[in-house]
Amino acid sequence: MKFWVGIWFCCLAYGAAAQTDAEVSVVPPQRKYDSIRAINIKPYPDHFFVWPVIKQRRLDFEMEDLPARDRKIAYRSNRPYGFGLGVYLFEVAAELTFSIPVDEKQKDLYGESKARDLQLNMLGKQWGLDVYSQKYQGFYIDDPSAKVPAGKPYPQRPDITTHNLGFTGNYVFNNKKFSFRSAYNFADRQLRSAGSFLLFTSISSFKAQGDSAILGKHYQSEFGGDSGIEQIKSTTFAIAPGYTYSLIQRGFFLNGTLAVGPAHNWLYYRLENGGTLNDIKFSAFIVGRIAMGYSGDRFFGGLSFVTQNSTAQFDHVKLTSSTGTFKILFGYRFKEFGILKKRVRDLPRALGLGS
Repeated sequence: MKFWVGIWFCCLAYGAAAQTDAEVSVVPPQRKYDSIRAINIKPYPDHFFVWPVIKQRRLDFEMEDLPARDRKIAYRSNRPYGFGLGVYLFEVAAELTFSIPVDEKQKDLYGESKARDLQLNMLGKQWGLDVYSQKYQGFYIDDPSAKVPAGKPYPQRPDITTHNLGFTGNYVFNNKKFSFRSAYNFADRQLRSAGSFLLFTSISSFKAQGDSAILGKHYQSEFGGDSGIEQIKSTTFAIAPGYTYSLIQRGFFLNGTLAVGPAHNWLYYRLENGGTLNDIKFSAFIVGRIAMGYSGDRFFGGLSFVTQNSTAQFDHVKLTSSTGTFKILFGYRFKEFGILKKRVRDLPRALGLGS
């Protein structure tokens, strides 16, 4: 246990210093043989995995004028893709990616987003947990009513900073026939097509603020007094039932997941003139995931997209925050040997660190 916690904090420190993405996944060990599960799902407890990965993460938000339906102003980050390496050892999977430099033309058009994006995943047979900490600075404005000519820069707000902190858990009901982790971290291999009802729960805190009003005087005629919001914060508790299904054909797979449910929001905003508002509202929480690829006994790979949206409704404005991860990876499973046969709980003693 001490070992993988150490890995996790090392990734945190390194990611924060180097502006990289750090991700650690923990896969609980197989407890006992299950004949029904063995027909549908194949684990690899005696293998370690290595894979190169291309990844892009985003943290965006929208401000919507409620009296004028469908009037939305989107603030989008311009994160470059990252390239790195992932490994699965001792029941711990870790990925570290380094940002691929953005060319100057892209910076001119969309600005530059600086980010610290860290994540810890735990995936078991029945349950999963994602813990995340995100800080993004620098956004461009996507206003559908103000068309930007081709090749011209979008309006940019390098001063706007967002923080997103929380966790999302999920519970899979049909775990004897369906494996969530087979499509998203390849610790298992799904052998037959199957699906499951599932339940997500989330607690998160999202905050956006700028050196001046987020919307500003340009949108005062549409958003009224809300155009002067300088800082906005939503703390959310949500529960979302849903369904997931994996279609399997000769080792190739396609997974789709959707969950929608209610959310309870504790809301706060501060205006440029110093005025504040605290409120409590109910809104919606949405989780969507899609993955496709190939998983064999040796080679595996594919692409996946994971998104999570939370809405918070004030009197005259609705805030929608969204996180997304797009990933492409290809990997190979190797037979364990030597100390690699140890499990994470055995490592302190194997390394002479325990009694």
